[in-house]
Amino acid sequence: MNVWFVASEAAPLVKTGGLADVAGALPKALGSLGIDVTVVLPKYGAIPASYTVSSVPRGHFRVSLGWRSVYCGLEELTVDGVRFLLIDNETYFKRDQLYGYGDEAERFVFFSMAVLEAMARCDRLPDVLHCHDWQTGLVPFLLRTRYSYLPQFRSIRTVFTIHNLHYQGVFGRELLQDLLGAGDDMFGQDGLEFYGAGSCMKAGIRYADKLTTVSPSYAAEIQSPEYGERLDGLLRQRAGDLTGIVNGIDTSSYDPSGDPHLAAPYSRSSVGKRLNKRPLQQELGLLPDEEVPVIGIVSRLVAQKGLELIGEALPALMAEDVQLAVLGSGDARYERMLLDGAAAYPGRLAVRLRFDEGLARRIYAGADLFLMPSLFEPCGLSQLISLRYGTVPIVRETGGLRDTVQSYNEYTGEGNGFSFGPAAAHDLAYTVRRALSLYRDREAWERIVRNGELSDIGWETSAGLYEELYRELLKG
Repeated sequence: MNVWFVASEAAPLVKTGGLADVAGALPKALGSLGIDVTVVLPKYGAIPASYTVSSVPRGHFRVSLGWRSVYCGLEELTVDGVRFLLIDNETYFKRDQLYGYGDEAERFVFFSMAVLEAMARCDRLPDVLHCHDWQTGLVPFLLRTRYSYLPQFRSIRTVFTIHNLHYQGVFGRELLQDLLGAGDDMFGQDGLEFYGAGSCMKAGIRYADKLTTVSPSYAAEIQSPEYGERLDGLLRQRAGDLTGIVNGIDTSSYDPSGDPHLAAPYSRSSVGKRLNKRPLQQELGLLPDEEVPVIGIVSRLVAQKGLELIGEALPALMAEDVQLAVLGSGDARYERMLLDGAAAYPGRLAVRLRFDEGLARRIYAGADLFLMPSLFEPCGLSQLISLRYGTVPIVRETGGLRDTVQSYNEYTGEGNGFSFGPAAAHDLAYTVRRALSLYRDREAWERIVRNGELSDIGWETSAGLYEELYRELLKG
């Protein structure tokens, strides 16, 4: 079976979030099942030269964007056994950042068309095109409309994965019509139209053969008005084609026994925490004390991640004998809130406003607990990484957090973390206090950590579910 992953980012080449982790790790897991996976992504200027220096040119061609004729180069390289195809256009992709520009519509319409033009020039066509999030939502649409005249494309099946429904790629109707060369017939209720504009996310949901999202709970949630982002009606209509498959992590990459970023790699969490907590406290300016529990937060600092709850609960949290280590960046108001907290609680609350992969891993390794009170969370990877590093997660019961973290039960000894339901600061604070009380019960705590270490957080099970989905799709 030949599968093309089409994504806007993929580890280890280029990453801004969890999408890159999935697009980098899942192909390796599928490869171990005998599936031939190619990852197609833009050739960003942010991709390190250590990767692109080994790329091999595979030709060039022109892509038609409305009245424009745009150059596209195609390059190939292999990393960790995975084949990558890079779509090259320096005007669109040789920039400081991956996203956040005024011409996002033109950039990703070009990318979507370039994927199909590249496919038409390859000796072996994919059996399945697996597209990820709004940046690739137009690929299934274009395959079934603009490129439907090509007989060799008609047997190709498409899967569209929703990683986060909140981000939809909504652009002006006239702009999309111009770039796509699409008529009014493509912007009706059954087309790209979205409240007077056009939605790339809707295109993927409407035109892909099968839909997935990154946890069973999120698959159910997005069919409701509360979480459906005004696409819940369409998602309910396509419920029979929608599957929730929980994400995993690359356990060979996230491995505390061989992680070069740690002060002291470890295989036993009880030993690893002692060896990594004090170096973490010293690095962040926290008071060095191995007996004080450290709560880690590694997150984008945006409303989705529950920053309002953290702000409201902060006085109650800091009334406990606890330290907080926060790493992330995002909205200015949340950054200021956390900096004010660090000033109010010196030596007990440390904040670093940046993305730093090495420090993130040292927080996972050195912290005792990990706080993730998201208002919604399609899957979440941070709680899975924390489990891998023997750090006990505290989460809100939503989406993939509900599916991967089971609150500890003192009577049965089951559970790998702590959770709360209502999005309320007092519920967050109560759950943290409960976790801290059990932290002082060493026997119970070791049981919770051990349960976490035994959790199924790799890709093996989920990759098998994707393989089953592909095979069912091709049979159909």
